[in-house]
Amino acid sequence: MATGNLDKQKTIDLRKKHVGPSCKVFFSHDPIKIVRARGQYMYNEKDEKYLDCINNVAHVGHCHPDVVEAGAKQMELLNTNSRFLHDNLVLYAQRLQATLPEKLSVCYFVNSGSEANDLALRLAWQYTGHKDIITLENAYHGHVSSLIDISPYKFHQMAVAEPSQHVHVALSPDIYRGKYCEDHPDPATAYAENVKDIIEQAHKKGRKIAAFIAESLQSCGGQVIPPVGYFQKVAQHVRNAGGVFIADEVQVGFGRVGTHFWGFQLQGEDFVPDIVTMGKPIGNGHPMSCVITTREVAESFMSSGMEYFNTFGGNPVSCAIGLAVLDVIEKEDLQGNALHIGSYLTQLLDDLKKRHLLVGDVRGRGLFIGLDLVRNRDKRTPATAEAQDVIYRFSMGSRSGEFAGQSSTPTPWSFNQLLVLLAVWASAKSCWKMKSASSKNWSAEGSMKCSKISW
Repeated sequence: MATGNLDKQKTIDLRKKHVGPSCKVFFSHDPIKIVRARGQYMYNEKDEKYLDCINNVAHVGHCHPDVVEAGAKQMELLNTNSRFLHDNLVLYAQRLQATLPEKLSVCYFVNSGSEANDLALRLAWQYTGHKDIITLENAYHGHVSSLIDISPYKFHQMAVAEPSQHVHVALSPDIYRGKYCEDHPDPATAYAENVKDIIEQAHKKGRKIAAFIAESLQSCGGQVIPPVGYFQKVAQHVRNAGGVFIADEVQVGFGRVGTHFWGFQLQGEDFVPDIVTMGKPIGNGHPMSCVITTREVAESFMSSGMEYFNTFGGNPVSCAIGLAVLDVIEKEDLQGNALHIGSYLTQLLDDLKKRHLLVGDVRGRGLFIGLDLVRNRDKRTPATAEAQDVIYRFSMGSRSGEFAGQSSTPTPWSFNQLLVLLAVWASAKSCWKMKSASSKNWSAEGSMKCSKISW
């Protein structure tokens, strides 16, 4: 049998039988079976249309014809590994580097965000000769063992959570729910001082810092936008300790923030990471990712004497697709669209906040936007169950954050104003229904686990 002519229940039954039980589906009470997609729409087996507000991979829209054509044409010609010379590899590396500061000039192509972040740690360990990693509260950097260790978002879910002795968790620079909020005179310095304190405590124990790693804007951590100047101050403390700064752009890169191509650039031109990782939207659904670093870090990695080879990383098909994604972003001005539509969406959500006490905060940049739901605005009590209900009513959104009350909708860039209006109307309708519902509809179970909705 080639592809999907099974009825939905048969698909569910086979999945339960043959797919690992820890591999969850969206909307488990009534899973959605998707059989095709185009642009910003997904279609189920009944050809019913869904507006996709959950996808942070189909960056330029599902099945974009230019991307599909580029991959198919190259697949007809050749697909092999990077030990052979091929123009696609070097041309793609050149195009990617042109979006970054000149210092970041050496690429390693891999196949997933997890692979990219794992390699970034290897680069940091080799370059510094140190072992310890500083990560942020609620951070998520990938699913492989080295990254679970530095992902509180994951290891706090484990039955027996014992953080590695090499990992130190810093405060999330959250000015809405964090220790230092928007009324603090200098939250950037205050949060950076926490990192400095961690370094000093590690040194007292004879430990040395290899790297500080953070998403340029925390996604799973609750759509947290670090205060400007925070990364510069952290980088200074980490570099003074002999470590490097890793910027994880796997979820937030490639122009999603609107004003800049990379999230770390929001901090200012005077901040340049030592290592940048990228993935998810890089191939618009094709499995590929990349690590870009400085010449000095790359030469140090080479000096270990161990060759680095990746069977599929940087293959001609992946690079053709990556080039096509960059072409579409430029040709269709999708970064500009992210800024324009993101501003419009933020305005609509701010209006929603004025009409619904359930909405505590609206925050974000471009099409990276979070809606923080609260039961009490003064106490900022996370509206966990309510956020879950909004998502289920809305059908195609997601939750994030320590309290999982931030609602998140990482939309494809092809959204326009009409579609944004439709999405916000659906959210408003959900808020109104919840306002009208009796309090007994809200389960206390897990009430401190999720209250943010993100776009």
